[in-house]
Amino acid sequence: MSQSLSEIFSVEGLLAQSMPSYRPRPAQLALAQAIQDAFQNHSVLVAEAGTGTGKTWAYLVPALCSSQKILISTGTRTLQDQLFSRDFPNLREALALPVTAALLKGRGNYVCHYYLDRVQNDDRALKSRTEVGYLREIQVFAQQSKTGDKAQLSSVPESADIWNRVSSTRENCLGQECPFVRDCFVLKARRKAQEADVVVINHALFMADLALRDEGITDLLPEVDAVVFDEAHQLPDIATRFLGLNLSSHQLLDLSRLLEKAGLAHAREAADWSVLARQLEQPTRELRLSTAFIDRLPGRKAPVDALLDNADFEKALQAIDDALRVIAGALRVVAEKHPDLTAAYNSTLELLNRLHRWRAVSPSLETTQKLG
Repeated sequence: MSQSLSEIFSVEGLLAQSMPSYRPRPAQLALAQAIQDAFQNHSVLVAEAGTGTGKTWAYLVPALCSSQKILISTGTRTLQDQLFSRDFPNLREALALPVTAALLKGRGNYVCHYYLDRVQNDDRALKSRTEVGYLREIQVFAQQSKTGDKAQLSSVPESADIWNRVSSTRENCLGQECPFVRDCFVLKARRKAQEADVVVINHALFMADLALRDEGITDLLPEVDAVVFDEAHQLPDIATRFLGLNLSSHQLLDLSRLLEKAGLAHAREAADWSVLARQLEQPTRELRLSTAFIDRLPGRKAPVDALLDNADFEKALQAIDDALRVIAGALRVVAEKHPDLTAAYNSTLELLNRLHRWRAVSPSLETTQKLG
């Protein structure tokens, strides 16, 4: 682009010409120039902009003019959607630049055709008439949508539990073994991100990508020339959550449900799947009870020592460890019979390894490699 930033941000510049409400702000121009220098010199810039500075345009204009591949990470999905759907198109039109952008979120934000098909063919999967209505809307949405992004289906609340049953996780995704892989919204979004000049993500996805790279998985985010973190003050908390070790009762209870459903449907005679599920559910609920005191602590957090000194906590944790080992053994024999069994086996190994790492104990399983 032939025009300088001072010309673009001037009172008669491209922004003023296309947006009547635009007013030049010296602080905005100064920030934009500092960001442009960081792009050109491949350097690090940390900037704090006061209210009214116009920081979004201050980094978007240099990003669009840079001729580099830029990753923009926001603190929230709401800002992410606003940036992609409003700010980027407006600026691209104002600057008349042939720049492409892609929106990329975590897989839990996209409808999964495989798990949607499972839910609509399972009479026991829906908990209420409301969910029946939600399912019908999601079915139509999945057929008509180009993205499968649940944020685009406003009639079904993003917090609705049914989304958890019609989307996938990294642990239960069937990958290339999925019968709907050609229609996969997640893969389509990732392909667009690979081809785009500007990719808009959020901090959670960026940290998830870092965590996966530690495991040798590099196909989540594309390689870029520069990264812009908007709302960067949120990074420490999000980094702790994703780069730390996480094992939740929700993950364990989800596994117990997947185990029972997959086992009864595809390997009924191989084991008593309902008993195995209960053997995991019971200590998981006891683990919750043993940590109830944390709700009364400042910040609802407790040091590790406070947990390890809790006899009930350690007892429940050991019972979960024992249950996961037995489940892994039962699933190992039948895991290749059906993708659902493979997903359950992979999830079991993943949670068992997380538990062992948290307890600083090396796994003694014969294999910790995922199937499929």
